[in-house]
Amino acid sequence: MAGPLDQFEIHRIGAPLEVAGLDISFNNAAAYMIAVAGLLTAFVMLGTRRQALVPGRLQSMVEMSYEFVAGMVRDNIGSHGRSFFPFVFSLFMFVLTANVMGLLPYAFTVTSHLAVTFAFAICIFFAVVLIGLVRNGLSFFSLFMPSGTPWILAPLIVAIEVFSFLVRPVTLSVRLFANMTAGHILLKVFAGFIVSLGAGGGVMAALGVLPFAMIVAFQALELLVAVAHAYVFALLTCVYLKDAVDVAH
Repeated sequence: MAGPLDQFEIHRIGAPLEVAGLDISFNNAAAYMIAVAGLLTAFVMLGTRRQALVPGRLQSMVEMSYEFVAGMVRDNIGSHGRSFFPFVFSLFMFVLTANVMGLLPYAFTVTSHLAVTFAFAICIFFAVVLIGLVRNGLSFFSLFMPSGTPWILAPLIVAIEVFSFLVRPVTLSVRLFANMTAGHILLKVFAGFIVSLGAGGGVMAALGVLPFAMIVAFQALELLVAVAHAYVFALLTCVYLKDAVDVAH
């Protein structure tokens, strides 16, 4: 029987491909990311195709998603956030879809890989720095020196603020990666209990009902975690973008 960590293995699909000593072969992680992007594209395009006055189910789902993210952006970034809505919407929907898709049996969870979540986080980090410098110039660095800070405490406060700013990509990526990985390992362990007890037969097989009930409960919990952490990922992105457009807040 496969171990609980086997579900996170990267498998090459097709012929190997190497460029400058780097293996860039197409793999299952890339395939699932393309699938997620394809599902989201189909979801939005089909949901907005008719634009009926009385929306159907699919159109209602698209509009609810739009309003939810628009409200998040408006509440956390303010009037300057409108230009960032497409990015935040795409980010939230991609992470949400990838998280939920990973709950399907035998599916691969791309957000359970630190390389994927860190790639998102580091792109957000550099985007915040670039937007902050373009919009505010050198005054962007006043973000590290809160107004009203006593000068005697300035070196300590600046050091703390710079450190907390620099670790944002790490905390943002590890939070999502760790929660997705831990939940899937737990589900796999309980699934192993069911198989082991079932193979024992008799009373042991009857006891398999207990881990099965736990799997049902944890599956519901994992669905909640998948949605919550997609929201947290997008919410923190909005908070960081707020720093870039309004360093005085």
